[in-house]
Formats: sequence, C-alpha cells, structure tokens
Amino acid sequence: MLTITQALFDQIVAHAREDHPDEACGVVAGPAGSDRPERFIPMLNAARSPTFYEFDSQDLLKLYREMDDRDEEPVIIYHSHTATEAYPSRTDLSYANEPGAHYVLVSTADSDDAGPFQFRSYRIVEGQVTEEEIKVVEAY
Repeated sequence: MLTITQALFDQIVAHAREDHPDEACGVVAGPAGSDRPERFIPMLNAARSPTFYEFDSQDLLKLYREMDDRDEEPVIIYHSHTATEAYPSRTDLSYANEPGAHYVLVSTADSDDAGPFQFRSYRIVEGQVTEEEIKVVEAY
C-alpha cells in the first residue's frame, strides 16, 4: 500500500495538469528504507511529448547523487498519461528499474482544470505489474 500525504498527492496532480497535453514526470524521495514519500521533485519531460516521457539523463544523474548525499531513495516515481488510462504501458515497464518504488500514474485524458482524473499506484518488479491501494493522509 502507498501512504501519501494530501499535499504530495495534490502536487503530483497539479504537475500533471500543468504539463498537459505533454506527459509530466518526477520523483518523490524519502529516507532510505522508510517507504515514506517526503520530498517532491518534479522533473522535466525531456521528450516533451503527449505520449511518452523521458527523464533527462544529466538531471537524473544529478538527482540520484543528491538523494545519495541526503540518504534518500526514490519512494515514488510518477508520470502522467494524457490520452489513456492510468495503467503502465510497455514502455513504462521497460523503464521500471526501481523494484522498491511505487509507480504512480495520473491520467489527465478525461480531465480539465477541475474535472476528474485517475490517480493509481503500482509495484513493478521484473515486468510484473501489481496495482496497490493508496491511503491519503494529512500527515505522517
């Protein structure tokens, strides 16, 4: 189960809506071994595409060095789908190389600024996708 604060939930959704019609992407880091998402890190979609996302390799290297220095790890890796449901694509599966992370997908396909959206979380290990429950809390 993914436990996430309302503030982080809102930040992820806001980023997805801001970058629409392109896919948004980012990370929420937390203390190593805690499974507690704390630090919201929106990233630039280097592909600038409505159907594909890609982390800039230099930005990603910088982020991992920073997390290492802070004794953090990526607790959530998120991105949006702008035209399809919030379910991992084959491309998403090929990028899923953090077996301990929660992979969050936000679909803005049927959304407007205030309208509905899908927010779903998955564990992806060796190509196997398992959807998990999400618990939104005010604070940890």
